[in-house]
Amino acid sequence: MRRRKRFVPGTSWVIVTIVVTALTGGGARPACSQQNGAAPRTDVTETTDPLFKEPYVDVDEWRDKPVRHRYVHGGFKETQARFSFYFPLKEQYQGRFFQHITPVPSSENLAQQSLGEEDNIGFAIASGGYFVETNEGSLSALGGDPTISGYRVNAAAAKYSRILAAQMYGPHRPYGYAWGGSGGGFKTISGFENTDAWDGAVPYVIGSPEAIPNVFTARTFALRVLKDRFPSIVDALEPGGSGDMYRDLNQEEQDVLREVTRMGFPPQGWFNYKTIGLGAFPVLFGAIRQMDHAYFEEFWKVPGYLGSNPPQSLLHARIQHKTTVKKIVTAADPEARSALGGVDTAWQQLKAQAPVGYQLEDVPTGNLEGAFLIVKSGEAAGKDLPVGKVVGNVVFIGINPFGGDTSQLLNAIKVGDHVVIDNSDFLAVETYHRHQVPTPDFYVWDQFRGPGGKPIYPQRPKLLGPMITYGGSGSLQSGRFKGKMIVVESLMDQDAFPWQADWYRSKVKAALGDRLDDSFRLWFTEHALHGDQEKQEDPTHTVSYLGILQQALRDLSAWVEKGVEPPPSTGYKVIDGQVVVPATAVERRGIQPLVTLTANGGPRADVHVDQPVNLSATVELPPHTGKIVAAEWDFEGEGTFSVVQKIKESNSNRSGTGVTLTISHTYSKPGTYFPALRATSQRQGDANTRYARIHNLGRVRVVVK
Repeated sequence: MRRRKRFVPGTSWVIVTIVVTALTGGGARPACSQQNGAAPRTDVTETTDPLFKEPYVDVDEWRDKPVRHRYVHGGFKETQARFSFYFPLKEQYQGRFFQHITPVPSSENLAQQSLGEEDNIGFAIASGGYFVETNEGSLSALGGDPTISGYRVNAAAAKYSRILAAQMYGPHRPYGYAWGGSGGGFKTISGFENTDAWDGAVPYVIGSPEAIPNVFTARTFALRVLKDRFPSIVDALEPGGSGDMYRDLNQEEQDVLREVTRMGFPPQGWFNYKTIGLGAFPVLFGAIRQMDHAYFEEFWKVPGYLGSNPPQSLLHARIQHKTTVKKIVTAADPEARSALGGVDTAWQQLKAQAPVGYQLEDVPTGNLEGAFLIVKSGEAAGKDLPVGKVVGNVVFIGINPFGGDTSQLLNAIKVGDHVVIDNSDFLAVETYHRHQVPTPDFYVWDQFRGPGGKPIYPQRPKLLGPMITYGGSGSLQSGRFKGKMIVVESLMDQDAFPWQADWYRSKVKAALGDRLDDSFRLWFTEHALHGDQEKQEDPTHTVSYLGILQQALRDLSAWVEKGVEPPPSTGYKVIDGQVVVPATAVERRGIQPLVTLTANGGPRADVHVDQPVNLSATVELPPHTGKIVAAEWDFEGEGTFSVVQKIKESNSNRSGTGVTLTISHTYSKPGTYFPALRATSQRQGDANTRYARIHNLGRVRVVVK
C-alpha cells in the first residue's frame, strides 16, 4: 500500500499553494503595513454555511481495513469540496469524532494510505470516535476566498458528519476534535477561532503570522555564511562537547549565528546541516520577488541594507557572469535526456521541441542555487528565468512554481543573445527578515530595534508574513476561541521555530486572562522536528511526536466531556529567542519522559578498543502521565535501536514512572560514537499498543582509541 503524502518539513508543495493564494487575490486580504499588521477577522458561526448547504453522499459501504468501519464519501453540490467519514461499529462508538486538517487542499482519502502509528482511522476508532477528512475544497479553492480552504470546508463537513452520526447511532450531538500541523496548524486555529464546528483542538508545530518568509530567510542566511563551520558548531553542542558553538567562528560568523539563533532557530537543529537544504525557500523566494520587487535593487544601493556595504563573504558569493547563448537545448536533445532523465513535461510544456535549457559559452563556478538567467539582448531582453540544473555549460531552466506557460519566453531566446547568470537577488533575500520588523509582541525582532523600539534597519512598506498567513488559512490568530485547546510544539523544529507557540499562548492569555488554564495547554516535545512522520531523520537525534498528539486528543476529549484536567503545560522560559525547559521531569511537566544518560559516569567517556563502557540512564515521567513501557539502545549510531532492555520491578519504581537502567558495551574499532537510549511511556502502561506511545532520547559521547 502506498504511504500517504504527509507534510514534510520545508517542502515546497505546502508553501507554494498558500503563497499562490496570497498572490492571486485570496479575497479581501489584510492591509499589512508596518504600522498595522492586523487583519479583519472573518467570523462564520452560522449553523449552516450558505456555500455548503447541500451535502450529498456517493459512497456508503462497510470496509474491513484497517479495522471494521462504515465508509461514507461525498461532497457539497456545486462545489469541489469532498469529505470522507469513517464510522466504527456501534459498540465501539463513544460519542465523538476526530478530524485531521492538512496544510493545503489535497485528498479527502489521505488516511487510507496510512499505516502503523500514522493510521488516523485506526487511532480514531481505538479512541471511541469516527474519523473525518476533507479535501478542503481541492486546489480549485485557491485563488479565491481564503476562508473556504482555510476552514469553511472543514467546518461544513464536521457539522454534516454529526447528522449522519445521529442517524447511525441514535439522536445525539457528537463531540468534535480537530488537529493539524504546520499549515494545518494555522487552519486548525482559524477554524476553531472562527466557527463553532469543534469542541476542542490540537494545533501542532505552529507558526505565527510572521513566520513566512522570515524563518526561511534566517535559515538560508546561516546555511551560506556558516557552511564550513557547522561541524564545529554541531560538535560543541553534542554531549561531551565544549558547549561553546561560537568558539571557532570569526566575527561575521559569530554575528550571523547569534542573529539566527535569536530569531529562534534551535541550535541543536543543525545536526543535519548536510541534508536540511533550503526546503521551500526557492519557491518562497519567487513570491517575494513578485510581492516586493523593489527590495532587490535597493538592497545593493541603499544605506542600511547589507548589500550597500557588503562583507567579504557576500562579495565572494555574488555571481554576475556575462556570457552568450551558444545552443538551444530541447527535451529531444541528448544533453536533456542525459541530465533530466528523458522528457520531463514540467520543463517542456508538453511540446517536444520547446527549449528546456541553453548551452552557454561558459558557466561560472560557485553556488548557482537561486540564480537567474537574465537576457540582455535580442527579443527577450529584460526578461529573466530561474536557473535549474547546470550540467557542464548547459543551464536548464527551473520550473515556474506558480504555473503558467513560459514557452513563449523560452522560444524568444536565440543563439547569440547576451545573457547574465546572476544570483544577486537570492543573496539579497537572505536578510529580508531584518526589514520586516513587526509589533513588539514578536520579541525575537528586538535584536533589530534600537532606542525607543525603532528599527535599526530600513523597513519595507509591507509585512509579507500576515498576507501569506491570511492567504493560506483565512484569518490571523487572535487567541479567542470557545472550547479547549492543547498545542504541541517541537523544541528542535527547524521550520516553525518553537517560540511561536509561546507567542500564541500570549494571545490566548490576553483573551482568557486568569482562566487560561481552564481551557489551554502548551506541551513542548524535546528532540522533535517539524514533520509528523513515525520515522524521523536520524533516529539517534530525533523522536516522533505522534504519540504526544494522540494522547493530547484523548486528554482533550476527557477534558471537554468529563472535566478531567490534562497534565499541566510544560514549564519553560524564552531566552534570546530560545525555548528553555527545566532539567527535571517534575519541573518540566508536560507528558514526555525525560532521559538522562551517562557513559562511565559523565557525558563523555574516553576508552580503548575492547574496553567496556558502562552506560547508565534514569528515565523520569512527569506526575500522572503514565508508565515507562520500553527502553531501546543504539550503540553504533545506526538508528536501529536493536538492543531492547526490559522494564522490570528491579529497575523501576513502584508506580512505573521512574526507571534506572545500566548496560555495558564494547567497541571493536576506533572512532567517536554517540550511543543513545530511546525510552517510551504510555498513559495506561500498555506496551503493545501502537497508539499514544511517547518517546524521548538520551545521548552520550564515547571516544574509542
